[in-house]
Amino acid sequence: MEFFRIIRSSTSEENLQNQIKLSNLEELSSEIFNLEDPGENETFIGGIWGEFTLRRSLINGGIRFELVECPNALCWTITTGYPPAPDSVIIHLTINRLEKKEEFVLEIEAFLDDMSKKLKELIARYVNYKPRIK
Repeated sequence: MEFFRIIRSSTSEENLQNQIKLSNLEELSSEIFNLEDPGENETFIGGIWGEFTLRRSLINGGIRFELVECPNALCWTITTGYPPAPDSVIIHLTINRLEKKEEFVLEIEAFLDDMSKKLKELIARYVNYKPRIK
């Protein structure tokens, strides 16, 4: 199954990769959280679906996240610069199932809605950030 969110905010691949880290997951989602001090590309998280290793990879256009032990192979990308909306940020989440119970699909939708809201706020903060000149 595939799920999409389009965030009508302009940013660059580099900004996404520099601003979205495992160390600031709370700025990305209210639904997942670090259970240990995160590494650069891997951490152990808790969340609405249990505890998993979360892996972060830099990809063309942005970032990929994957829940390593997830039986649904849940992963998502956050990208910009490509269709279907090259001037926006796209969240694309997939699981390796054609169908799931409605409850799980609603949890995914809520996860993506929360992430979209928080990501839009994060992009606005760093796009509008102006360093102080002393």
